[in-house]
Amino acid sequence: MRAKKSYGQHFLTNEHYARQIAEALQLTDQYQHVLEVGPGQGMLTKHLLDRRDAFHLKVSEADQDMVHYLKVHYPELAPDILEGDFLRQALERVFEGKPFGLVGNFPYNISSQILIKLLDNYHLIPEMVGMFQKEVADRVISDHGSKVYGVIGVLVQSRYSPSLVMNVSRGNFAPPPKVESAVIRLVRREHPLVPDAHYGLFKHVVKSAFGQRRKMLRNSLKSIFPPEVMADLPLFERRPEQVSLHDFADLTERAVPYQA
Repeated sequence: MRAKKSYGQHFLTNEHYARQIAEALQLTDQYQHVLEVGPGQGMLTKHLLDRRDAFHLKVSEADQDMVHYLKVHYPELAPDILEGDFLRQALERVFEGKPFGLVGNFPYNISSQILIKLLDNYHLIPEMVGMFQKEVADRVISDHGSKVYGVIGVLVQSRYSPSLVMNVSRGNFAPPPKVESAVIRLVRREHPLVPDAHYGLFKHVVKSAFGQRRKMLRNSLKSIFPPEVMADLPLFERRPEQVSLHDFADLTERAVPYQA
């Protein structure tokens, strides 16, 4: 069973790492269900099934060849295989609106879209553990002042606290990817830094700032704030990579009165 480039498949072959990923889900007192994305041939799946006393597992798989493989090799899982594109699934229906953990050796070609879908459904997902291209993982967990600090890291960290579980070299996959990989864990904040009602504005502020990365905020955010507001706050003299997560949240709250 060969990996398909069209699905971004690189199968994890190291049992030790697969077990570590499965065991990195630690908040099972907050949920009784887990959804694995892109199980492929089940290297991670079998270790998740070993924890079936802690949670009920479902898997989402778009590749029909892999769906057939899973049904043959893990027949007990057959009723819990969601066939089709994870990005198109209505997550509130997967476990009838109940919270769940999200896990996977995520396809690298849709990893950023998976993170966006996670954020859009954060009220359902207290915890996520996933394998990403290391470049993406670094962006997600980076702090201000880092060269890789940017939009995706700020958005994720406004709703989740990130941590690095482990780095994984390319030799642990078949076929080996051209990039290094890393597993990260996201734990939902007890209270998001930005309320849901202002999250759309928060995204607008963050994307506007990083859309002109080399410019100071007084230039990149001039369509959001009036000149007199920017003149009174030294923060507007910074470039976006110098602006902390909490400062972006504060900017959003300051921007609320100026939005029609």
